[in-house]
Parts: sequence; C-alpha cells; structure tokens
Amino acid sequence: MPDPDVPRYQSALLKNVDSVAGAFPIDKAEKLNARNLKIIEEIAERTSAIEKGVEELVNARKLANKIEDEHEKAIAYHDKVEPKLDSIRYEIDKLELIVDDSLWPLPKYRELLFIR
Repeated sequence: MPDPDVPRYQSALLKNVDSVAGAFPIDKAEKLNARNLKIIEEIAERTSAIEKGVEELVNARKLANKIEDEHEKAIAYHDKVEPKLDSIRYEIDKLELIVDDSLWPLPKYRELLFIR
C-alpha cells in the first residue's frame, strides 16, 4: 500500500514559493507566499510530531512487551501504548486535510463517508 507523499507536496510548495519570490517584488511576494509558507511550516511541525510520537510508541511497546503477566501487559498496552497511537493518528488526520489529494493515495475520511 503506498504511503502519502507528504515531503513531495512540501517540496512542491517550496518550489512555488521560490518561483513567486523570483517573479514579484519582495513585499508582493511575501503577501502571495504567506499561505504556502504557513502550510509548509504546519507540515514540518506535524511531521516532526509524528516522528516523535512513533519513537515514543516504540519505546512504550518495548516496555509493555517486557511485562510477563498477560493481564498487566494488556493494561500497559491500554494505558501507555494506545494513547501514543491516538496522538499519532491526530497528526496524520490533520496532514490528510492539508496534503493534495493526488499525493494522498489512501482514501481520506471524508471520502470513506461516501463509499457505497
């Protein structure tokens, strides 16, 4: 299953910002680029949060997997691992709203609502 190509979208936005900066005077380019720069920054922040969340998830799983009692392990997964998944999912959901549909090959939630 292909992954959404978030870095490619971010790169396309950066190229657009460079093109606009080269085509217009500085004050006009700043106005025209404001939205794209905000999106680029948000992508970087959310990607960083996902990477941090995945690292925390892996560490939480490692700790939970060391627990020998299955009931206690289940509690650890519920209390420590599952919340890490939620925080990662939140950031991915926000990226899904930003990234161009052509670079997000997986069905988006809004698309799933209308599948018959």
